Amino acid sequence: MATKGATTDRKKVNSGEKYEVKYEAEKLGVSTQALVGAKRATGSNDRKVIEKYLADKKKG
Repeated sequence: MATKGATTDRKKVNSGEKYEVKYEAEKLGVSTQALVGAKRATGSNDRKVIEKYLADKKKG
């Protein structure tokens, strides 16, 4: 069965959508700038990769 409309990939952070960046930043307890910086540093927009990067950064 075909679906209508665009599909949304919940595993990725779309930095073009401010609400996605804000939600993910609040969820992780970081600023939106830190989240965008983590996205650039990892070269990925995968949520798990970004979360791991920020968690490792907080540890030390």
